[in-house]
Amino acid sequence: MSIETLDLSGSLLKTFLEEERFWPSEPSNFSETGLSPTLIESLICKYLAVTGTASGRSIADKVCLPFQTLEEFFTSLRTRQLVVHSGTAPFNDYYYSLTENGHERAGTYQRASSYVGPAPVPLNDYINSIEAQCIRTESPSHEDLLDACSDITVNENLIDLVGPAVNSGAGMFLFGAPGNGKSTLAKRITGCFGQEIWIPRVIIEDGQLIKLYDTSYHQTAPEDTGLETAKYDRRWVKIQRPTVIVGGELTMSNLEIQHDPTSNICTAPLQLMSNCGCLLIDDFGRQQIAPREMLNRWIVPLECGHDFLTLPNGKKIQVPFDQLIIFSTNLEPKDLVDEAFLRRIPYKIEIEDPDQEEFTRLFELYAKEFGCECRLDCVEYLLEKHYYETGRAMRRCHPRDLLKQIRNFCRFRRLPFEMKPDYLDRVATSYFAVVFRDTDSPAGSPNSTEA
Repeated sequence: MSIETLDLSGSLLKTFLEEERFWPSEPSNFSETGLSPTLIESLICKYLAVTGTASGRSIADKVCLPFQTLEEFFTSLRTRQLVVHSGTAPFNDYYYSLTENGHERAGTYQRASSYVGPAPVPLNDYINSIEAQCIRTESPSHEDLLDACSDITVNENLIDLVGPAVNSGAGMFLFGAPGNGKSTLAKRITGCFGQEIWIPRVIIEDGQLIKLYDTSYHQTAPEDTGLETAKYDRRWVKIQRPTVIVGGELTMSNLEIQHDPTSNICTAPLQLMSNCGCLLIDDFGRQQIAPREMLNRWIVPLECGHDFLTLPNGKKIQVPFDQLIIFSTNLEPKDLVDEAFLRRIPYKIEIEDPDQEEFTRLFELYAKEFGCECRLDCVEYLLEKHYYETGRAMRRCHPRDLLKQIRNFCRFRRLPFEMKPDYLDRVATSYFAVVFRDTDSPAGSPNSTEA
């Protein structure tokens, strides 16, 4: 499973592999997969039960193992009259179909677990891969963080606060008023670590299958061209370092292995899916579970770098806990958790309101993105009338949202999309609307809020 086991040929391939700290080499024989023969047999039988007929190579592609490692299984299944040849396939291969006995055996395997797909990777191999790709060994520089945030506005003082927190790998609180880009900044942080990583599609431990790769959270890395000779274990997938984002929907069950008793397939918890990347808890404090309950769940993992999970059969397993946890909240950290936990999240960084210069620059950036000329006189008019006169605070989301509303108005009225003072007045009226909690309360009273 290491890079040293590969047969390197060609300077391009050597250069490529030297940049990889972990490389899942293709197993040369079945014993190197670390799996049981019964498991592979079950995957083959269940796949044939679904497809009816398939060639040996297409079966190998489905289970993501080399064809040569499965040839002995095809021979064994045919000898035991579980499959038959139903035709000749290209490249010295055959088409296979289940016999009556084979269908009975497939049904037995199906009742035990309905999983059909890539063969799993043993838990120990996954643990070794995390140690090799650990985020805590990364040391992003000032330039790395600037590059990761190149498409947003971040002042130098904030960079100097966030940078050490990122290097620590110990997690951080990002707090401040809503709309100032806490979540946006948190999403960019993973990018400063660079480097793609390998993860298994499915993990197996004590006979329990745990799905790890999830397209909702994992983005596959672009395929490298000109490196077809660099064979890898197809049970693994190369992804961008993950950024797993959860908000108010987070529950305690999301932090444990979730088991489907019908299919007998497990899904990995969020912290396992975010290993070697970032786990962003957005709108922290607004979840259905109490902040202290959730944070207490992570006290030991944050200190020790590993977590304990429970399999459906009751067995406890130790897994890596290797990600940068970011809590993004509109509330004061001290109002959410006690001092003991705050010590374990040593970096508390306030995201303050933008100043006039940054606010104007945001208008310029979004105007360019939306295809509209940025008129600085209109920005000054907006600031004077709708901010300084009213005492309203500037937020980083305002330029984007106001320009979107102008664009929508212009589309509706079939007008050219442009910035005008009267357009800004129109959209500001609706965007900065005052919502009354009490119909008898005047505007600006304690019982009214601005949306």
